[in-house]
Amino acid sequence: MTTTASGLHPGSTYRELSARTDDAPPGSSWGVFSEPDRGTANFAGPRQVCEAAGLVRRGVVFGLDHALGAFDPPMSRSRSAPRHTIVSAHAQSRDDLLDGFFLQASSHLDGLRHRRVSGYGFYDGVPDDAIVEGEPRLGIQAWAEHPIVGRGVVLDLEGLFEADGAPLHHLDGPALDAAALDRAAARQGVTVEEGDIVLVHTGWARWFLDASAADRTAVREGRRSTGFAQHHDLLSWVWDHRIAVFGTDTFAVEVLPVAPTSPFRDTAPEDAGMMHQELIAKLGVPLGELWNLTALVEDSRTHGQWDAMVTIKPLAIVGGVGSPCNATAVR
Repeated sequence: MTTTASGLHPGSTYRELSARTDDAPPGSSWGVFSEPDRGTANFAGPRQVCEAAGLVRRGVVFGLDHALGAFDPPMSRSRSAPRHTIVSAHAQSRDDLLDGFFLQASSHLDGLRHRRVSGYGFYDGVPDDAIVEGEPRLGIQAWAEHPIVGRGVVLDLEGLFEADGAPLHHLDGPALDAAALDRAAARQGVTVEEGDIVLVHTGWARWFLDASAADRTAVREGRRSTGFAQHHDLLSWVWDHRIAVFGTDTFAVEVLPVAPTSPFRDTAPEDAGMMHQELIAKLGVPLGELWNLTALVEDSRTHGQWDAMVTIKPLAIVGGVGSPCNATAVR
């Protein structure tokens, strides 16, 4: 087990990480993993892989990615859907060409290069000059060369709030809290375990794709999206449960616009107080965004099974910041 000079290790609590007084930022897991490029994916080790394989009983498979061009235009105004062209060298051959391929415009995994800790640097203290194309440190290829495999656990927040008589109105961009995750788990009769790949279903991605053009424009132009309120409680929940991957069907995992009560406005001024720096650059959490959970949730509700074996293999781009997740659930 790796232990930092200040005595921190992968089993330390989030409270202990927050109290660190060494050169690493408080609230970070810098130095605790022997393979820092994998971040919290380290929690999904051989035991978790073997146990996840035992969940496969019916032989049903679910792809968890939307089409590359599904979000057109994407929520992010700085990204665009790719343009697909089929080219031919001669009459008997065909090849593909993608123009304007933003790897995070549809279902994707945010890697550890996606955010930097203001005033400190990238995850685990990797220097800025190492975060360049072709340089492997913290690159997305770490999860392609050694894919993330483990027990995926669906937490159906859409179903939870509907059962409570307070369905989520995505046009308004409601804020969620970590307590809802515990309530959903209790309602479903599941326990979140170390190394789990947590799949949070809110219904947002499906709503956005089915929404009217006017509603899509309203949330896009207003940069308004359902997600988790910026709060230390979510960071504590993710770290103390030893989550390998935190995947959602939302645009940014966290609510947008940033909650006015965000405690991170001073530490993440460039992001107006978002938690991305806390989750990615401090804790090393792979974040899944815009995942396609609709069919998996329907099967979960029908059969009462809320876990599955999940595999995640991003594109093997050395030094990549993010990638389509190429995620699959098997039951």
